[in-house]
Amino acid sequence: MTLGAPPDADPQLWSWFLGVNADRSGEISIVELQRALDNGDWKPFDLDTIKLLMQLFDTERRGTIGFKQFSGIWWYIKDWQNLFRHFDRDRSGTIDAGELRDALAQFGYRLAPRLIELIERKYASPVTYSGGPLPGITFDRFVRACVVVKQITESFKRHDTNSDGWIQIDYDGFLEIVLSLP
Repeated sequence: MTLGAPPDADPQLWSWFLGVNADRSGEISIVELQRALDNGDWKPFDLDTIKLLMQLFDTERRGTIGFKQFSGIWWYIKDWQNLFRHFDRDRSGTIDAGELRDALAQFGYRLAPRLIELIERKYASPVTYSGGPLPGITFDRFVRACVVVKQITESFKRHDTNSDGWIQIDYDGFLEIVLSLP
């Protein structure tokens, strides 16, 4: 099947989309999306981050996305890359606890140091060098960490009917919140 570019499609982006759309269906899968996205270090995007992006952009819940959604993800990632560069002040290619704290604070999340450390540990890079794990959070995991914090906060706020920073839920309610998160 020969696919024609949408009238308003960026030619380079359309070419990239066709390059990863192996079956020429006009839809790409999670695996194809992972091949399409660059982490900035020539390594593939973290699969869990790809799944999160698919969850955000696959509005029809088919498990695939078309060019319009792919284009949305592409520009979403470009915006995140600019944020990552801004907060990676030491230009290490990763976000450390201090940089993460500053990023989350600028996004409106003023978290206790223990929570910043927990987020850093949870999303720390699995990449290693000869002396051990590379410190900090890589770009793809930074995106996931920030999106997850946002989604957890939104979920909390839906239950915080008094807007006082406290919620009361039963165990089933807690599980429902946790299991509905990415």
